[in-house]
Amino acid sequence: MSFSPRELLARLVRCEAEGEGEIGMKAVATVVMNRVNVTYGEYRRVCQGDLRKVILQPYQFTCCLTTVYGQPNYQNIWAKPPDKYHYWIADWALSGNKYSGIGFALWYYNPYKPTCAYYFPPNRTGQYVTRIAQHCFYIPTPLYAQT
Repeated sequence: MSFSPRELLARLVRCEAEGEGEIGMKAVATVVMNRVNVTYGEYRRVCQGDLRKVILQPYQFTCCLTTVYGQPNYQNIWAKPPDKYHYWIADWALSGNKYSGIGFALWYYNPYKPTCAYYFPPNRTGQYVTRIAQHCFYIPTPLYAQT
């Protein structure tokens, strides 16, 4: 099934951050839009400013995987339709709004522990900036420009 970019973003926000509250969902939507709007590095080269390509880029978002560590992933964007609230968050982000608390973060992840790694991903292209609920957020390091 083909979803509009708006619906894909609303689905991703719900799946990735529904339990994180409004700020967490806005932060996740901001990361996605930061990837759409970045002018250099991997996300510009691979996704070329296309929201659909950003969301569906392989292995970027757990919610876009049908299996995780060899097990079925039932918590995915195809199984969790958004409601009005998730569309509201998506529309907020698509209108150019950003959650300022994460700056120009391009990554987030849930470490399933109380502390966040200083760098993420492991290639050190992102540096820790803040934590919101269960997610750690990362802004690009100079190494990101080489990706």
